[in-house]
Formats: sequence, structure tokens, C-alpha cells
Amino acid sequence: MSASGVPLAYQGSASAPEWLNKGDNAWQLTAATLVGLQSFPGLVVLYGGVVKKKWAVNSAFMALYAFAAVWICWVTWAYNMSFGDKLIPIWGKARPTLNQGFLIAQGDLPATGHYHADGSPETAAVEPFYPMATVVYFQCVFAAITLILVAGSLLGRMSFLAWMLFVPLWLTFSYTIGAFSVWGGGFLFQWGVIDYCGGYVIHLSAGFAGFTAAYWVGPRAQKDRERFPPNNILFTLTGAGLLWMGWAGFNGGGPYAANTVASMSVVNTNICAAMSLIVWTCLDVIFFGKPSVIGAVQGMITGLVCITPGAGVVQGWAALVMGVLAGSIPWYTMMILHKRSRFLKRVDDTLGVIHTHGVAGLLGGLLTGLLADPTLCNLFLPVTNSKGAFYGGVGGAQFGKQLAGALFVIGWNVAVTSIICVAINAVVPLRMPEDKLEVGDDAVHGEEAYALWGDGELYDNTKHGADETEHGARAAVAPVTTPPN
Repeated sequence: MSASGVPLAYQGSASAPEWLNKGDNAWQLTAATLVGLQSFPGLVVLYGGVVKKKWAVNSAFMALYAFAAVWICWVTWAYNMSFGDKLIPIWGKARPTLNQGFLIAQGDLPATGHYHADGSPETAAVEPFYPMATVVYFQCVFAAITLILVAGSLLGRMSFLAWMLFVPLWLTFSYTIGAFSVWGGGFLFQWGVIDYCGGYVIHLSAGFAGFTAAYWVGPRAQKDRERFPPNNILFTLTGAGLLWMGWAGFNGGGPYAANTVASMSVVNTNICAAMSLIVWTCLDVIFFGKPSVIGAVQGMITGLVCITPGAGVVQGWAALVMGVLAGSIPWYTMMILHKRSRFLKRVDDTLGVIHTHGVAGLLGGLLTGLLADPTLCNLFLPVTNSKGAFYGGVGGAQFGKQLAGALFVIGWNVAVTSIICVAINAVVPLRMPEDKLEVGDDAVHGEEAYALWGDGELYDNTKHGADETEHGARAAVAPVTTPPN
């Protein structure tokens, strides 16, 4: 409290320094919260509803644990490894972000200054007009949702203890590498690879890391692979709605300011997601005779993922084109190619994350290399005169950069995820034992998603009061709506 009796928090010189833009700060905090809601409760609810009933609690809990664990790792060491001072071209220097002097200072991404080949400065380092605390918050929820997306490949069989170890290890040795290399001022950032808001750093990484981890963890129980119906499609739709609406913060927060680029990216995001959902649904009707709600959700997700690397740098018509391709190419890889490929069928990627995030993220990055508009690029990117191949000139080189950047992200994630899984398996088994796989939540957590007896619970006549054979007959008629494995 000051001598005048007015709290310091309301005095401009104390809590609102000259560099603070309150509009930018308010929007960035809102955008970060929207992304956080995508994870919790968004993906927590989606995972809990889209899996077989006996895995609802375990699946939701894997997402919840990851969200909490990433927060602690992020503020303790991982933020500065991703966005701090450069240690090596792919990694920042690890240090905590817990000091108030650091958190209330103006935002600064020190390694993001861009230089010409002769060493002269081209673009100054990113310095948003709000505190570092806002930057740390915004980037933390991006890191958290990446781990939760990885979990989608591992639902229904990964040991929870192994998952508890996997989260901090993968965040430290995989996510921070991609984030610094592409966003934080690393070699891909300096080279001019375009990833507007996470097509590579988040979705491509999660898709290939999840698929790799699924290979090492091993498959679900055979009867779960054969029959894995969602236990609550309405919950799935609720989570999907939080994902779609939350993407306004996901892509709208990309330019670190409440500006025209943010507005453009939000509109493009919705165009691409809507078109992708419609195309996916139409393909389901044409080839399978029925529109699938789960399929529509998958189409929505592929559209959101595909637009993410280019949301702020492509025109509206390009977002429409990207939506058509996002609803058809991942549909083909999931619904057709997956069934024909012996290797893809061997790896049990529970929710098909390799398709919805890996393929869609790669597709979006490459399409950005083709369709990035030069005018929009100059509003956002550190490399001046960037543009997609569609616009001629140096655009062809941009497509090559996008391809090379994707190959680096894929290669790093496959290698490091493999090393992490092998290391964890040397300490604790990656996969649950067969007796727990048979029962599910009741055996793993001692908790049930619903107060009803069903597949995966230990039958207790005094508690359930139902005939097992009769229930089994009823359950057998439930439709299978999950992706092929």
C-alpha cells in the first residue's frame, strides 16, 4: 500500500510499466487458458469417453497426470531449454523460471534474433509487450498438450508408473529440442522453417513419438484390439468441442499479440477444421455407407492439426484447400492404408495418433511450404521475403526447408523416444501385466468410471446384482467405432 492509500497494483508505474500492453497481455493469458482447457478437461473427457469402459479412468488419469507433471518440469528447467539462451543449435540452457525478477520483467526470447548470412541483423529478437510470466504460461500449456497427445497412442495397456517416468524424460529430451530448434531460435528457426503454431513442434512430434512408444510398449490385450467401442460418445463430443473452440487460443496466440495475424489465424483455423470434418464424413458415407460421429471428430482434429503450421501465413482459400486434403489424406492412411500395411497393423496406436497428428501435421507443414502468402509471411516471420512455392521465386526453397525440418523432427522423435522407452523398461515394465489388462481400471486404480457392472470389472454379486452371462450378451451387440488396428 502506498502513502496515498492506493494499492501499488493499481498504480501504473508499479505494476503497469511503459512496455506493458494490457490488451496483448489479456489476450495472451486468455489464449493460454483456452489451450489449457483443451487438455483439462478437454482431452481428459475425450479420452475418458472414447475408450472402452474398463479403461475410462486410466485414460483420463494419464492425461491429467501429464498436465500436472509438465507444469513442474517446465518451470524448473524445461522452459529455458526451449526458449532461453542458446546452449547448442538445438537446445537452450536449462535453468528455473521461478524468480520474480525474471517473471515480471518484459517478455524476451533471447535466441530469436535473426541474422543475414554475413552476420548482420535481419530481425530483432522477440520481445512481447507483456511479462515473462505470461510467456512461460502460454508455452507451458503447449508442452502439456503434446504429452497428452502422445498418451493417445498408449491408452489401454501402458503401466501408469512407466508413464509417470516417461513424461518428464520425453519433455526434457524430445520436446525441448523441437521447441528450441523451430521456435526458440535454434537452427531450424534461423534457417527459416515455418511452423506458425505447432504443426511440427507439437503434432508431428506427438504423432511419431506416440507411434514409436506404442511399438515399444506393445499392444493392448487381444480382445481389446478386436473390440474397443467408445463408452460415451457424448463425452467424446464434449471433449472435441473444447478442442475446437480452444484452438482459437492455440493458433490465435501464435503471434504473441492481439493483432491482425491472430484474427486471420483464427478464421483460417475454423475454415480448415469445418471443411476437413465435412470431407471425412462424406468419405465415410461413400465408402462405408454410414456417417460416423467418431469419424467426424477425427476429421475435425486433422483439419485443426493441418492448418496449425500455416494458420497465420496462408489465405482463406488456401485454408479451404488444406481442409479438403486434411479430411481425405489422413482418412486414407487411417481407414485404407492402415488395413493393408502389415507394419501399421503390428503397432497398436490406440487412437490412431500417427494419422490424426503425425500425417496431418506433416501434411500441414508441407502445404505451408506451398501456400504461404508473402504478404502474410512478412507480417509474422523473422525471415523477410518468405513465401510458398505457389508464389514462385524463392518459394521452392521454402518447400525444401519444410521437408527437411519435418525429417529432423521425425528422426529425432523416433530415436529419442526409443531410447527413453528402452531405458524405462530396464527399470519398470512398460506394459501392464495380463491380469490387469484383463480387468482394467478396477485393477489398476481401484476405481470405476460408472457405478455399473461391465466388462473389465471384478464381478461382485453383492455389489453388482447382475448376471455376467446376460450382461455379456448385451455388450456383444455394441458397435465397434474405433479406428482399425
